[in-house]
Amino acid sequence: MLVLFLSYLGGVLTIVSPCILPVLPFVFSRANEPFLKSGLPLLIGMALTFALVATLAAIGGGWVAQANAYGRWAAIVLLAVFGLTLLFPRFADRLMRPLVTLGDRLSNAATVSRNGTSFGASLLLGVATGLLWAPCAGPILGLVLTGAALRGASVGTTLLLLAYAAGAATSLAAALLVGGRVFAAMKRSIGAGEWVRRLIGAAMLCGVVAISLGWDTGVLARVSTVATGGLEQKLVDRFSPQPAEGPDAGGAMMARNASVTGAGALPVEGTLPPLSGAVAWLNSPPLRPESLRGKVVLIDFWTYSCINCLRTLPYVKAWAQKYRDEGLVVIGVHAPEFAFERDIANVTRQTRDLGITYPVAIDNDYAIWRGFNNQYWPAQYFVDAQGRIRHHHFGEGDDVQSEKVIQQLLTEAGSKNVPTALIDAESSATGAEVLADNRDMRSPETYIGYERAGQFSSPGGVARDAQRTYTVPAFLALNGWGLSGDWNVSGEQARLVHAGGRIVYRFHARDLHLVLGPGRAGVPVHFRVTIDGHAPGDAHGVDVAADGTGVVDEHRLYQLIRQSGAIQDRTFAIEFTDPDVQAYAFTFG
Repeated sequence: MLVLFLSYLGGVLTIVSPCILPVLPFVFSRANEPFLKSGLPLLIGMALTFALVATLAAIGGGWVAQANAYGRWAAIVLLAVFGLTLLFPRFADRLMRPLVTLGDRLSNAATVSRNGTSFGASLLLGVATGLLWAPCAGPILGLVLTGAALRGASVGTTLLLLAYAAGAATSLAAALLVGGRVFAAMKRSIGAGEWVRRLIGAAMLCGVVAISLGWDTGVLARVSTVATGGLEQKLVDRFSPQPAEGPDAGGAMMARNASVTGAGALPVEGTLPPLSGAVAWLNSPPLRPESLRGKVVLIDFWTYSCINCLRTLPYVKAWAQKYRDEGLVVIGVHAPEFAFERDIANVTRQTRDLGITYPVAIDNDYAIWRGFNNQYWPAQYFVDAQGRIRHHHFGEGDDVQSEKVIQQLLTEAGSKNVPTALIDAESSATGAEVLADNRDMRSPETYIGYERAGQFSSPGGVARDAQRTYTVPAFLALNGWGLSGDWNVSGEQARLVHAGGRIVYRFHARDLHLVLGPGRAGVPVHFRVTIDGHAPGDAHGVDVAADGTGVVDEHRLYQLIRQSGAIQDRTFAIEFTDPDVQAYAFTFG
């Protein structure tokens, strides 16, 4: 109920949000009409369309985003026609006459007829406006959509979106009612009904231009001095529980329900949740908690482009091999971070290439993730032979303690030959699986898509979801980075439009990795890497030759730099000699 209230309040606040400004002229175009007959259906159409589009966006993925883009342009064209008919009534008559019935309907929807405006016409205008309003979102709506993506489609998700839409409709209704009185007073005082009508039409056309150029979510959001994002975020922070900082933050939440079984014993943190939510299984038929009774189970949440996950793999693989005959079952739960990690073929190939032979559950819908109330990559849960969770560990490191937990649980299960020696998997690790040199690493994980990007230094900032020519500044501060060439930056990644584009990063770490992938056609993309303007030589990573050349032929993490000796601030650059590469995130080690 609290989240419903927050969603409703977040919608109410959109009346003072900059991204609602281009929509207001369409609302006020019905300000001088009866509210129940004209204003109310317009708001209903807006709210229902917004909730529908947002729901589809939460559960449909990329194809919905593309469909919504077409819907926006269709709505822009429709509303441009509405604006022209308001501005030039005679022109509207001439334009609509050849279209017979369809023309009459559009004219009735856009103009005020002598007999009044119909409910259906206003509803139609509301539907079109709702398509344009759908991308207008603040932190509260972001919280709702993020929850929808993690929890899957549900009636609750739709109710939250409807609450948000109803809140916005409420504030717009208030503005519409007040606006109606203002418009009536103007007509009575100066007799400027026709002037008001044309002014509304001009305002509608200005709104159409603003939206078609992306100003509704771009320029307006940047230049406005009135924004609700901060207020919404405070509400989210105040009422929505947030995980604590640090790799072990989630442990406190599980520990609240833990009970100690005896002196020095591992606590019981819960029971092994169902594993039935996996969309596919690799290296094994589907496994169930019932069939695992009598076995000690290690659940390892991972995703294949995650550098932290890759660095834990040598230990997980070694444990699976070493303790298999003693009753240990390792299950990797692959929960994707990026869209390409949802592709089962990609996961299958990477699982094979990484040498993973134990069962892997592909958790594309985050069903198993939710069952564990998990929040991290990597995350490991240790389950005893009775199906009880007895230990967990989040993030890298502490491998000695984790292996001792495995040994203890196997001993409790009755195994008589549990080895006591500990594995040294680091000595056999190669490439990105080698542990990070944290003693002299000053560069953080850095995302390239605008949703999570930080310290982007190219002049002019990011043009969201639009092609733009970027340049790299002459000076980059530590951890500053920029693009050069023609790129289209989306929320998750940046795509190179024409060959010759570069990414430059000023970093301080032994290793530099970059998550990359070829375009939709899968055509390999060639690149060349430099450090401080020179070929990397002995400092090249496993995916780069000494002269700096390499090829992006699949979506994954690429190790581009591995230095030896003293570490200092260096300028990394990668130039792509082919177009259509996709870049996602930098990681360091």
